Amino acid sequence: MNSRRRFFRDLGIAGTFLVLPKLSATPVVAKDDFSSVKDDRAYWLKMLERVAGPVLSSLAAGKLRERMPVECPAGDVAGRRKVTHLEAIGRTLSGIAPWLELADKTAEEAEMGCRFADFARRGLAQATDPQSPDYINFTADGQCLVDAAFLSHAFLRSPGGLWGKLEKPTQERLVTALKSTRNLKPGQSNWLLFPAMIETFLASIGEAWQPQPIETAIRAFEQWYEDDGTYGDGAEFHWDYYNSFVIQPFLLDVLEHIGRVSNRWAELLGAVRQRARRYAAVQERLIAPDGSYPAIGRSITYRCGAFQLLAQMALRDELPENINPPQVRAALTAVIRRTLGAADTFDADGWLRVGLAGHQSALAEPYISTGSLYLCTFVFLPLGLPASHAFWNGLAADWTSRKIWSGQNLPADHALANPGGSGK
Repeated sequence: MNSRRRFFRDLGIAGTFLVLPKLSATPVVAKDDFSSVKDDRAYWLKMLERVAGPVLSSLAAGKLRERMPVECPAGDVAGRRKVTHLEAIGRTLSGIAPWLELADKTAEEAEMGCRFADFARRGLAQATDPQSPDYINFTADGQCLVDAAFLSHAFLRSPGGLWGKLEKPTQERLVTALKSTRNLKPGQSNWLLFPAMIETFLASIGEAWQPQPIETAIRAFEQWYEDDGTYGDGAEFHWDYYNSFVIQPFLLDVLEHIGRVSNRWAELLGAVRQRARRYAAVQERLIAPDGSYPAIGRSITYRCGAFQLLAQMALRDELPENINPPQVRAALTAVIRRTLGAADTFDADGWLRVGLAGHQSALAEPYISTGSLYLCTFVFLPLGLPASHAFWNGLAADWTSRKIWSGQNLPADHALANPGGSGK
């Protein structure tokens, strides 16, 4: 319990969290996970604080390795220790980066934002300092390529609030670390997008960059496009959420950001955007009336991070036609409550535990460990929109499945015609 008290002391919010209620035999999450929360944005911020706080405050203190447990139910714990801390860092920062970038915050929210931005800056200094106990070796294992890319994505999502405010020595060490991952070779899958993201970030800050990883990834996914807004993850199709975990968010941001440096791939962006809108429409329909969704495919323990693409399209103001922002807010809030709000999601010291709706260690693949789980933060992307935006200030509305299953008479859903891709 000492470590728990130490975490809350470092975070500076001792006493603000309530213990989430236990679930009954029927897996229904209580509606008042935080009894003091009066609106959805406040709830999201409380949950972001609860999830990201242990990672960033511990890293800022140089104590992430000391404090974060390494739960790895199906894999090699010693092997995952080489990579799990970078996983926690890169994924947490990628999820909260748009919120760190947002200037238009209330006074209370701005105080929290400043605190977390300070944690991030001090933490990244620790992670790149060879003398720190939390120093990260970016080439310790092939997995490091993945989370170097998520970290690069965080910097693209927050060029001012995060990257731009790092001290120059930290920036220089990070650039060196990111370039060192060029020796790590990706497989023929979503992994092709990881070096593409790293090179895109390097290009965005004026560093020497390599076009070949971007070319390889973009051309591969043009070949792997399966129609109706969905890509294969390699030559074969998989039922899982990797279109949202990685593929479509990366394709969108790689093409947009590299387009500011080179027009080599400009003709593809329109089709990629149209596919993303269709996939976002599918994702919105996957959310059941109670906030659950199909527990299908690999990496289901990433929880609500499965809806990164829907969250990103909300952040970009590019939601599909006939899907309004407040209904997406309501749907994603329900998803957060069913996943992060489930009993036994956190251990006694506030760290995430393996599972989807609670602690379910049997759901873990061999590559899943504690740091992996922080991909769930990707659901928080819309916090990068100000509270005055329609996503937050519109009246909560039923999402599509709630409308249909309550008997409303909605138009039929239709597939997307192939917008210029090769397809199958």
